[in-house]
Amino acid sequence: MTQSPNLPKMDRLAAFVEVFKLRVAVLSPGEAGMPALVLAGDGAGGAGRVVFRPGGFARLPPDARVAAAVDFDNEANPLMSAMPEEVAVALDGSPSLQATAAAFMAEASESRCGRSAAINRLGEVLVLMALRGAIDAGTQKPGLFAALAHPALHRAVVSIHDMPQRRWTVDELAERSAMSRSSFMATFRTVVGTTPMAYLSAWRLTLARRHLLAGDPVKLAARRTGFGSAEAFSRAFSKAYGHAPAAVKPLRAAASQGRHAA
Repeated sequence: MTQSPNLPKMDRLAAFVEVFKLRVAVLSPGEAGMPALVLAGDGAGGAGRVVFRPGGFARLPPDARVAAAVDFDNEANPLMSAMPEEVAVALDGSPSLQATAAAFMAEASESRCGRSAAINRLGEVLVLMALRGAIDAGTQKPGLFAALAHPALHRAVVSIHDMPQRRWTVDELAERSAMSRSSFMATFRTVVGTTPMAYLSAWRLTLARRHLLAGDPVKLAARRTGFGSAEAFSRAFSKAYGHAPAAVKPLRAAASQGRHAA
């Protein structure tokens, strides 16, 4: 890997937490729902682990103590589709993780006021720590996690995530990563599996679709995500999703139509 010259790391998860809603709920035995987050092990003296499987567990580990469903806008969130099949983080490697896991298990085992809210907040922290562990561990598979783990390239990727509306050039993104243009282009394609401009366009389309679902007009969604015009946005959106952006119905309108139909 190319090493960046002592540049501070950027927050590689901030954009995903801001854009996609993270929800965690404990599942009781026999309750419907696919468990994705499991606290396993005896927990004594910090022993045990947090295990996160974005695709869910078909069968829980034999030493599972608490199982929870995780909704991180899974289908729309590119972070979830890019994750490894399983991330396991040992509790004894982090006092803060150990304390959070203990509080999570305590809330899960009791029926107290505010239980669901407390579980959701604590579960969010556990998921984020698992994601942090996956990024820190790195991966040899090209894609988003490899880019976020790369010591230099992640600065360009995070810049795209944080400022999609900016008119980025390859030279500017290479400068963010403290790399030459040629080295940046070659490294980006190898690590991410696509070109910087193609990745930028894909991220913009992901955000634009969410704006449309929230009720934004096509022109506003295009402007908020950095497309030069509504026409250019419509062409890119239609190519990516197979239909025009005007065909996207806001979630509130779709829910209202469903109630009337019922």
